[in-house]
Amino acid sequence: MKRFIKVIGIICVFAIACSGIVGCENRESETSATTDVTTCVTEPPLLNQTEQSAVPELDGYTLLWNDEFNGTDMDETIWNYEPHSPGWTNNELQAYTDSEENVFVRDGELVIKAVASEDLDGNDYYTSGKVTTQNKEEFTYGKIVVRAKVPEGQGLWPAIWMMPADQNIYGSWPMCGEIDIMEVLGNDVQTAYATIHYGAPHAQQQGTLTLDDGSFSEDFHEYSVEWEPGEMRFYIDGVLINTVNDWFTAVEGGEEKPYPAPFNLPFFLQMNLAVGGDWPGNPDETTDFSNAEFEIDYVRVYQKPQYDTNVQKPVKIFREPLEDGNLIYNGDFAEAEDLTDTTNWNFLLFSEGAGSAAITDGSIVITSQAEGTEAYSVQLVQADLPLYNGTKYRITFDACAASERDMIVCVSAPTNGWIRYFEDTSLTLSTDWETYTYEFDMTEKDDNNGRLEFNMGNLDSLAEISIRNVRIEVVAAE
Repeated sequence: MKRFIKVIGIICVFAIACSGIVGCENRESETSATTDVTTCVTEPPLLNQTEQSAVPELDGYTLLWNDEFNGTDMDETIWNYEPHSPGWTNNELQAYTDSEENVFVRDGELVIKAVASEDLDGNDYYTSGKVTTQNKEEFTYGKIVVRAKVPEGQGLWPAIWMMPADQNIYGSWPMCGEIDIMEVLGNDVQTAYATIHYGAPHAQQQGTLTLDDGSFSEDFHEYSVEWEPGEMRFYIDGVLINTVNDWFTAVEGGEEKPYPAPFNLPFFLQMNLAVGGDWPGNPDETTDFSNAEFEIDYVRVYQKPQYDTNVQKPVKIFREPLEDGNLIYNGDFAEAEDLTDTTNWNFLLFSEGAGSAAITDGSIVITSQAEGTEAYSVQLVQADLPLYNGTKYRITFDACAASERDMIVCVSAPTNGWIRYFEDTSLTLSTDWETYTYEFDMTEKDDNNGRLEFNMGNLDSLAEISIRNVRIEVVAAE
């Protein structure tokens, strides 16, 4: 267990100056007042108090740098404050500051705290902290390990992530690349995300882990990434949640840069606690800012002695259609498959959605117990769809509901910035089986991971939905 060192030393120096008494003939003696002067000198702050030799070793790696945060102050030889005004990015509400109210060391942990107040006009005003290692600890490849505990609360958005030291080589975001080791939304602290961003056009690949018991706000968890030429592997508490090896960067419409660009340059680490924004939404009356603290126990960065940089981009493998031309596997629901894995059909719950799904008698039945906060809070999907540029596709399926209600269907791009190949389309289901047919043109680059989505979350109904005979097939190809 980490030993925490708290030392506050004060040296007080007392000097007493007394003037002499001088007497002159025919003059009255004069006595000067005695003055006490007290000077207090505070010892320099204690920074990281753990020797590198005391940090756990990892097979095949050497420790590059670390911070155990067991001193009294943040080590500014490693970390920078990065102040920003509200609205700096992602429509976030907070002002990032260099105040000790927002960033401080306590009991062996770095604490990034979001604070709510009001401005002079009585409007909500939020401050928080963001720290980076830019220009101080920058590196190419390695294993980054961070143990942290996130806050719970609507609108809170903690993150551990990396950006390139020079963002001009391949271009501005997303062409320069971004590595997100951990993000958690404060209104859904059972789920953590690990993502890379690249492009253009903007693309991303994301892994998630949802805890069966507890949450990421109840205790500390260890988040890590093994970043190598041609592959990244993301872990939470040693569990692999995402492996990525297929990325690119290019000026939109231009030729791709040589692989493994953009992730072949020095990056730096950063950690922050955002308030509000496009993804988490804004705080509300339930958000408890007295506990809005992102706590980091340690940061450890390891490297292998050497890396083989002579890597080739993997060849994309496209899933073959079935014999009848259907791109959807088990579209007739003949197999009562496991709906919790990513093979064929996958039933998903997010953002306070609750429900269940079961395959029976050639159809799938979705029963909702809670709508959640988003349309995708209750969701049935099938990924790995092979979609080719210049091809027209047709979607068909039968559906009905226990009572009239809405559902949204789309074809999305999980590894291409979540753009829509077939736009979100709302349909109203009746109590009778009806057949629905849609067509769309694939105008983007070839994608081996298109995803059909049926979204039935926050749509003002909990009525049971049944779906059968799902098909996606080619209508015309160039």
